[in-house]
Amino acid sequence: MAARQLGRDVGVYDVVFRHGLTRVDAEVAHRVSFRSLQRLYAVPPVRRRVAPQLAPVDPSLAVTVFGRRVPSPLGLAAGFDKNAEGIDALASLGFGFIEIGTVTGQAQPGNPTPRLFRLPGDRAIINRMGFNNDGSAAVAERLEARRNGHHRSDVVLGVNIGKTKVVPNDEAIDDYVVSARRLAPYADYLVVNVSSPNTPGLRDLQAVDDLRPLLRAVGAAADDAAGKPVPLLVKIAPDLADDDVIAASGLVSELGLAGIVATNTTISRDGLRTSPAEVAELGAGGLSGPVLAARSIEVLKLVRAHVPAETVVISVGGISTAADVRQRLDLGATLVQAYTGFIYGGPLWVRGINRDLARHTQQGAVS
Repeated sequence: MAARQLGRDVGVYDVVFRHGLTRVDAEVAHRVSFRSLQRLYAVPPVRRRVAPQLAPVDPSLAVTVFGRRVPSPLGLAAGFDKNAEGIDALASLGFGFIEIGTVTGQAQPGNPTPRLFRLPGDRAIINRMGFNNDGSAAVAERLEARRNGHHRSDVVLGVNIGKTKVVPNDEAIDDYVVSARRLAPYADYLVVNVSSPNTPGLRDLQAVDDLRPLLRAVGAAADDAAGKPVPLLVKIAPDLADDDVIAASGLVSELGLAGIVATNTTISRDGLRTSPAEVAELGAGGLSGPVLAARSIEVLKLVRAHVPAETVVISVGGISTAADVRQRLDLGATLVQAYTGFIYGGPLWVRGINRDLARHTQQGAVS
């Protein structure tokens, strides 16, 4: 029954997606859809009556992470709400936690447009956004206003920070520290992003010798700014060699970090059904979607095997169904994030995933 209902929900959205949204530039469609969601959530009857029906209500889904009750293990990955503009509207769809960003020390426009592309045949996305965001000062002001607002939800909030493009790598620590000081007081957890393929030189910071002092400095700055320990995680790329994944996992253990986010988008184009010529025409960027699942699972297994049991592992990459979420949890993920699956599934997709996850818990199977 739940699977049939989810099929109807997704089917309606699929029609809208294929015959409407795919005819509009992907970034424009994202902006319009996101603004529409924010405006709907701002309407009191919608916020009071409709939104509660979408949120996960089955207590069997809840987990405790970072000392907080998370109502569902499925969260929204960074990249959707870069500037903390719709946290509570997104949470109302049923996500157990929301990760905003990536936020950089300075405001920046990102890469030239077009920079976001759909591959409908693969239910995939290529992006080369380039950390376009309002900067950590503006985002901190927005989070402060939210904290003092009347309609703030209790959703667990992650804040993802990255390097400003114009800042050279040898000054990256200072740049990350600026963002950490500004944003840590509002974060339930903080993520250091060194794995986006769209900022030149950023992935070089994943090398352990560069990553160690960066994480130490960010952790100290975050704790000092917040006046308490702030759970710190690092986000890694799927394109790391296995030995480098293991090295990064060892660093997490060495520094006593709260956890690791695995993985970011990939620069690989292997496994796509879309024609190579069409893919090449779209150009560079990070690829996300089901094609990323296999490598994301491999990295999850490696990380879980090389970090302490209490380390939080957030698995992201290729999540499309409740079965995908359940598989990651069974393989040792503490939490799971989605992005592309949500884009293709639509606003009711989250409710369907939570419903099927609850059925699995109650009946021992996901349909």
